[in-house]
Amino acid sequence: MIKVTLKGDVVKEYESGTSIADIAKDISMGLYRAATCAKVDGVVVDLRTPLEKDCALEILTFEGADGKKTFWHSASHVLAQAVKHLFPAAKLAIGPAIDGGFYYDFDVEKPFSAEDLAKIEAEMKKIVKANEPIEQFLLTAEEARELMKDEPYKLELLEEHAGKGEKLSFFRQGDFTDLCAGPHLMSTGAIKAFKLTSATGAYWRGDSNKAMLCRVYATAFPKASELEAHLAAIEEAKKRDHNKIGRELKYFTTADCIGQGLPLLMPKGAKLFQILNRYVQDKEENEYGYVMTRTPLMAKSDLYKISGHWDHYKDGMFVLGDEATDKEVFALRPMTCPFQYNVYLSEKHSYRDLPIRYGETSTLFRNEASGEMHGLIRVRQFTISEGHLVLRPDQLEEEFMNCVKLAKEVMTDIGLIDDLSYRLSKWDPNDREKYIGTPEMWDEAEGLMRNILNDIGINYTEAVGEAAFYGPKLDIQIKNVHGKEDTLITVQIDLMLAKQFGMTYTDKDGAEKHPYIIHRTSLGCYERTIALLLEKFAGALPTWLMPTQVMVIPISENYHDYAEKVHKALRAAGIRADVDYRAEKMGYKIREAQLEKIPYMLVVGEKEAADNTVAVRARKEENGGTKTIEQFIADIRTEIDNKVV
Repeated sequence: MIKVTLKGDVVKEYESGTSIADIAKDISMGLYRAATCAKVDGVVVDLRTPLEKDCALEILTFEGADGKKTFWHSASHVLAQAVKHLFPAAKLAIGPAIDGGFYYDFDVEKPFSAEDLAKIEAEMKKIVKANEPIEQFLLTAEEARELMKDEPYKLELLEEHAGKGEKLSFFRQGDFTDLCAGPHLMSTGAIKAFKLTSATGAYWRGDSNKAMLCRVYATAFPKASELEAHLAAIEEAKKRDHNKIGRELKYFTTADCIGQGLPLLMPKGAKLFQILNRYVQDKEENEYGYVMTRTPLMAKSDLYKISGHWDHYKDGMFVLGDEATDKEVFALRPMTCPFQYNVYLSEKHSYRDLPIRYGETSTLFRNEASGEMHGLIRVRQFTISEGHLVLRPDQLEEEFMNCVKLAKEVMTDIGLIDDLSYRLSKWDPNDREKYIGTPEMWDEAEGLMRNILNDIGINYTEAVGEAAFYGPKLDIQIKNVHGKEDTLITVQIDLMLAKQFGMTYTDKDGAEKHPYIIHRTSLGCYERTIALLLEKFAGALPTWLMPTQVMVIPISENYHDYAEKVHKALRAAGIRADVDYRAEKMGYKIREAQLEKIPYMLVVGEKEAADNTVAVRARKEENGGTKTIEQFIADIRTEIDNKVV
């Protein structure tokens, strides 16, 4: 008998070899029907897994992230089975679960049309209705090659695992079999509701030199009502997509002749950028003791060879020149750290000088793949609130905590704090070529960061392989309106690059020592932040961030002089205001200001001019009443100064 610790620290005994599915049935049939997979001692496994020893068991459902992933991955197999029924010549690639659903890649003669997707959905319904059992089996590499002999992409995948000498995992449902590690649902019947959302092109393994495949995106849920709610949320997301509202509200545009991933900020976008930038710079300098630098946008390859970027990041850089023929080769900078290190190296430092906090509004360049570009969220030229802190080991925890504190204060002020999650990004010891330093240095750096995060009390996850090549980092994550997660802010501990650059300070004992370095951003990428703000607030940004905060609307040209008086008073109080002098009806001008998401409209006519007042119409409420100019200015200044969101 083995002891299995269940939820709530309940311990039950079962015979060795009992499957998780049978244990779920023993607990309750309701749990068994809802179960998608399980965790054994923290590791996600299939419900078919037999338990051989004492362990902690958590049975997962669609309610959790891992449960959803299993559900969606199983649904991707139903999609692939339906495609093979209708298009037998289609070649199978991969079908992973992703945020919000799943996709499957197929090599087909021509991309699937909307009509094709409708037929595939109908076929999927038949497979689900048949409630076909999903069964796992193992094959040797030779047996697997024979089974997959007509599937070139599967053959390529299995060859990567064949050399390990282990048997390969397959899952079968009815007449369909796929190479897959799982986990999977017990049968196809659990996938009650699904929708194929789109078909697009995707290169095999994201490599533009390889075959273009047809990628079918989809989602699935245990209940039709959940699918309907999800699809409604997708429609709302489309309305909020910054690519739509950012262009409609004239924050940014793009031009084919300029290039993909190189957006143009229009006057509104540039003003919002300026507001955020001035706010961040003032906060860093006045409240956190940063000193500003301004460094070149490019450098010789020599600099990047010292930092390690040339060996570890060159493919992501824009290189100017050819090492084989040119005396000097330059590259646009992908980050600012090696430049600020040279500012530090320009003079000698004592332990008394530390910490030094360098800040810079840094324009950076990264050679993103064309398929990765998305509006302002992922671009090839972008600007970040970059900073590097040079410090003594005894200063590390306090300075790291202050970096996190600064980031959280910024996110609170701009209204994104409730949308953040936190991730400790670690190195992958099995991918040594990706990283510099020794395992001992990585263990030390990751241990330091973990201790600090625990002291702060941040609820974080850990991710292997997401560290920078020189050190672990705290990634502050956020999802866009479509559920795609990106990193917004990073705080990184670096115990390695100071030594590579020869950065030292004279310690109390007179010895020369290498400092620790923290790499950090406080707001992250300005372009990405603007995109997220437009989506979060559907264009109706908090008043303190709006490019135009007030629109003065005279009823007729007879009141233009009074409108200008109000305008001047607002501008003198530091309020961003405009006047609509157009010969249009007042209702039309109010409607236009509302569509522009302007927080306040001040209507002025005969009565207002006589009483030195304004009729206030707020974005949030149609009628804000009549106020004196002085009272309105006092009210809006309070809202702006307190950064009300």
